[in-house]
Amino acid sequence: MVVDTQRLDKWLWYARFFKSRSLATKFCAAGRLRVNEQGVKKAHHGLRVGDVLTFPKARHIRVVRVVDLGSRRGPAAEAQALYDDLQPPQPRPKNPGEPAPAARRERGQGRPTKRERRETDRAEQLARQHTLDLATHVERNVHYLD
Repeated sequence: MVVDTQRLDKWLWYARFFKSRSLATKFCAAGRLRVNEQGVKKAHHGLRVGDVLTFPKARHIRVVRVVDLGSRRGPAAEAQALYDDLQPPQPRPKNPGEPAPAARRERGQGRPTKRERRETDRAEQLARQHTLDLATHVERNVHYLD
């Protein structure tokens, strides 16, 4: 028996775009997927060979053409044989392990940095020390006031 259509959610799961079929079903129900430029909200939509799917995945928009319907969720190589990726390759970041630069903020705005906190602690410690020195000086020299 030759099957010429397959459920959309099942194919997305077979092609390993989603970890579970229920996630694929929820994604279809959210209405963020297009088949041949037509919005689809039904997970049971009949998918055919040659259909073009457009959907967001992570930070990229995926555009794929269905090459085969598949009969099982196999290994990654088998899953990749189910479709042709039509989207142009995305440029990779130069240093993927390097974090993005920190946001700049005006001095005195928001939470203090470690450096600012150390400066504040140092200033408070000097002020306390100065106050103690002054108090000690006054105590020692009280007899002059009498």
